[in-house]
Amino acid sequence: MSLKLMYITNKPEVAIIAEKYGVDRIWVDLEWRGKEERQKGLNTVKSNHVIEDVSNIKNCLKSSNLLVRVNSIYEESQREIDEVIRRGADIVMLPMFRTIDEVNRFVYLVNGRAKTMLLVETIEAKMNLKDIVRVPGVNEIHIGLNDLHLEYKKKFMFELLANGIIEEMCATIKDAKIPYGFGGIARLNEGKLPAKYIISEHYRLGSECAILSRGFCDSSNMNLDQIEEIFRIGISEIHEYEKLIELSSKECYSSNQKLVKDLVNNILVEINERDRKINETRL
Repeated sequence: MSLKLMYITNKPEVAIIAEKYGVDRIWVDLEWRGKEERQKGLNTVKSNHVIEDVSNIKNCLKSSNLLVRVNSIYEESQREIDEVIRRGADIVMLPMFRTIDEVNRFVYLVNGRAKTMLLVETIEAKMNLKDIVRVPGVNEIHIGLNDLHLEYKKKFMFELLANGIIEEMCATIKDAKIPYGFGGIARLNEGKLPAKYIISEHYRLGSECAILSRGFCDSSNMNLDQIEEIFRIGISEIHEYEKLIELSSKECYSSNQKLVKDLVNNILVEINERDRKINETRL
């Protein structure tokens, strides 16, 4: 098994490079409702993608699937979903839902014309997950660590991986036999929590999908040659590492799980110390 890799871009030239080196899904992000308020003041990416990007990206792809994140359910959802499907979306993603009624409405609006993916990133959705996974027509689920960790008022998104919340959610989805994934990864040995340890957790938990994050490739600050080099080397490194851990023993996965918990705790110590110093300078 190899993780299905997703990458967010509205630039055809970048999408072509990502597809060339094995990215399975190119992600156009149309979500805007409430995002600025939720992530105000945080170092997160707020996309400026527009509906025309769906067609532009679809027209440049040969093998990768086109994933489009629409807005949470609102008065224009029917029109928005119809339009992204008309423009070629293979998978439509619903973000920031909270209730089973929203999921039912989403599945009804897609109506089998594309695959459906739920992005679980609210506490209410997590609490309702056992009912949500029983909704007919849900093809896949992704656990969004960014907004979910904010809702839990955590300081580091991978706290949810270390404290068992993601494991609990994965078990619920696995029991329903729905493919699932969680979070994002940077380059193999990069990131506050290096991607290789997160990838091992994907395998331990039966996850099938991960986002290539801005930490993997921030294409906004690079030329095409730099971007191509990152994808060529970075994805090869990920797949080679997957070959090493694919047949790991339960003991190896358990050892990695403990290491992740220890690393996350160390990161939290650093974050708390940084916050303490910031607060002292304000006094």
